[in-house]
Amino acid sequence: MGRCEKGLLVYLGVAKGDSCEAASFLAEKISGLRIFGDAEGKMNLSVKDVGGGVLVVSQFTLLADARKGKRPSYSGAADPHVAAELYERFMEEIRRRGIACESGVFQAHMEVAYINDGPVTIILEKALP
Repeated sequence: MGRCEKGLLVYLGVAKGDSCEAASFLAEKISGLRIFGDAEGKMNLSVKDVGGGVLVVSQFTLLADARKGKRPSYSGAADPHVAAELYERFMEEIRRRGIACESGVFQAHMEVAYINDGPVTIILEKALP
């Protein structure tokens, strides 16, 4: 569905209790993260600075709780209707910051192919108050 030649691949998991405030916070944080190399190769530029985009893939499995037994529980994931709204809100917030944003299909089985240039993988969460 979506593609991004240069930029960020964001796996977005929406948990119970997540809010529009959390979506805005994460969009602001992600759009400003200085994780791209500058002329000296130092991680000092944001996705916007390098003219990149964001590909957002819904990923409820990020909420997996596998502390007990062999089968993960996804009870911490938000209701699909709530998750879909916050997924869309997050992407709107990225676009509002002037960054191109593409997506996969919410709740669909997808094959995601990417080249990880780095590698840089960062886990971000907006803690509940």
